[in-house]
Amino acid sequence: MNAIMSQCKFELLRIFRNPYFVFWTLFMPILFYFIFTNIVNTGVPNQEEWQAYYLMSMTTFSVMGSAIMNFGIRMVQEQTEGWSTFMKLTPFPSWAYFTSKMFGQLMMHVLSITIVFIAGFLINDVSLTIGQWIFSALWILIASVPFLALGSLVGTMKKVETAGGVSNIIYLALAILGGMWMPIRTFPEFLQNAAEWLPSYHFASGAWEIISGNTPDWKSFVILLCYLIVFMLLATYIRGKQEN
Repeated sequence: MNAIMSQCKFELLRIFRNPYFVFWTLFMPILFYFIFTNIVNTGVPNQEEWQAYYLMSMTTFSVMGSAIMNFGIRMVQEQTEGWSTFMKLTPFPSWAYFTSKMFGQLMMHVLSITIVFIAGFLINDVSLTIGQWIFSALWILIASVPFLALGSLVGTMKKVETAGGVSNIIYLALAILGGMWMPIRTFPEFLQNAAEWLPSYHFASGAWEIISGNTPDWKSFVILLCYLIVFMLLATYIRGKQEN
C-alpha cells in the first residue's frame, strides 16, 4: 500500500510540473471565463444565470482538456522515453501503476474543478446553493471518465508530436461543437443536431441541468457510457496489437 501511495504522490508531482496542465486546464478556461462574462456577452438578459452557466462550461472545458491532452500525451511520452518498459521490470504490479495514474489524473480533475469554481466566485461572485456546487462538481468528476478513456486512446500513438496535434484538434472540436464556448442554440440547425450526439455536449449539459435545479438527462448517462465503452475497447485493442 505504501508503494502505491508513493507512486500516486509521484504521479501528482509529475502532472503538476507539466506545462500543458497549467496552460490548458487552468489558465485558458479562466481567461475565457473572464472574457466571455465581462468583456463580451455582457448584454444577456440574465447576467447572473449566464455567469453560472458559463462557469460550468469552462469547468468541463478544463477537465476535458486535462483528460484528453495531459493524460494522453503523458502516456505517449512515457512509452517513447522507456518509462513504461522500465516499470514492467520493477516488482511494482502493472495494475497498481495504472491505478496510480488514474488516481493522479482524477486528483488533478478535483484540483481543476476547485480552482475554476473559486475563479468564478472571485471574478463574478457566482452564487449557487451548497448542493449545486457539490453535485455539479461530482457530476463533472464522474462524467470525466469517458474522456480519460479517450486520453488513453490518444496514448496509444507512437509519437508525442502526433499525439499533441491530434489531441489538440479533438479537444477544440469537441469543446466548440459541444457548446462549451457558446450555447449550441446559436449554431445552425444541422450543427445543433450533431452536437446532441457528442460526449462533450452531454458532459457539460449535466452540469448545466444541475445548476438549473434539474437532474442530468438520462440520455446524457447513456451516451457517455457508450462513448466510454467504445474508447476503452479501441484503446485496449490497439495496445494489445502493439504489444503482440
